[in-house]
Amino acid sequence: MKWCGRLPQTGEAVEIWAEDGKISSIRRLAAEANGQLPWLSAGWIDLQVNGFGGYDLNGEETTAEDIAGVTRSLHAHGVTSYLPTVITGSFARMSQGLSAIAKCCAESALVRSSILGIHLEGPYLSSERGSRGAHPKEYTRDPDWNEFQRLQEAAGGLIRMVTVAPERQGAVAFIEQLVKAGIVVAIGHTKATAEELDAAVRAGATLSTHLGNGAEPVLPRLSNYIWNQLADDRLWASLIPDGHHLPPAVLKVMTRAKGHKSVFVSDGTKFGGMQPGRYPSLIGGEVVLTESGLLHTAEDPNILAGSALSLATGIVNAINYTDMHLKDAIDAITARPAMIMGESGLGTLKVGNPANITLFSYNDELKGELTVVETVVVGVSVFKHGVEAV
Repeated sequence: MKWCGRLPQTGEAVEIWAEDGKISSIRRLAAEANGQLPWLSAGWIDLQVNGFGGYDLNGEETTAEDIAGVTRSLHAHGVTSYLPTVITGSFARMSQGLSAIAKCCAESALVRSSILGIHLEGPYLSSERGSRGAHPKEYTRDPDWNEFQRLQEAAGGLIRMVTVAPERQGAVAFIEQLVKAGIVVAIGHTKATAEELDAAVRAGATLSTHLGNGAEPVLPRLSNYIWNQLADDRLWASLIPDGHHLPPAVLKVMTRAKGHKSVFVSDGTKFGGMQPGRYPSLIGGEVVLTESGLLHTAEDPNILAGSALSLATGIVNAINYTDMHLKDAIDAITARPAMIMGESGLGTLKVGNPANITLFSYNDELKGELTVVETVVVGVSVFKHGVEAV
């Protein structure tokens, strides 16, 4: 199999061949082919997905169809690899969801090829209003290593990222244990002081989860946990560029401050791609999806309940709102998240790497709509524009 397209980094036209699921050769094409080809990048990576396309990964019962449905929906939006994200809840609900993901990975080669691991966002988060976001207060709790091990057992060892609030009792020791186990630790849904944040980073935390969100609507002007994380050069930052979670000016400032340590996530929920309306949800209880794609809790419009937009939308927003060019925005959803996860074979196009490829159309001068043309996972075309390939 082969695919042709232009590289966002250089504008060069290339022809990529794949064999046995891996890139077997990359060859430059004549310059005159450039204008006739779509853009071609390494497969897009999303480190935070709660659901998408009407499929929920955090319902009372997560089914194989939920997981397969999310995977198909993400393929249709250019994502080749993702972390299904299981959020705060009862042990029974969380372990059921984790087990369902592990079982689906064991039974479906395509799902397993698309899932990098699981992101556990909670339950070890702030219980405070605002900081806990849409996470249910009654289930937020202090870290418990024995409980986590039981969750990891339910997940078949697939948990690879955990978001923790550093101020929770026992959080620093918990972070150290996670890091020793080879798990990426993120800071999020927190009211931590500068000292608590520093202790978490020294213990091994490396990422801020959706920085600027999962926070109180009103904070001290110059001294708060958002500024402290933004200024900490040791921390990567995941950002939600959906146009709602971060105003354009904030996204611009944050990407400037974090530079090459900025990564984009969708924080997608099952409401992605659904019609505007009011819906029941375990994330935030009753939620409202507006015409503009804003998703908030019905109780408080200031509290967001995840995103209903895709990474493809985020790329366009990032270019329109910040200094980023196309190549930088693509880097934020390919090479950088791969680095965070220690996945040296993903995020770049090299001979021998898995043939994960996203082809898309986008006019960099007009800064308009981005359309995913084709998505390839380990050498298999899983989506073509308007048609699911598998």
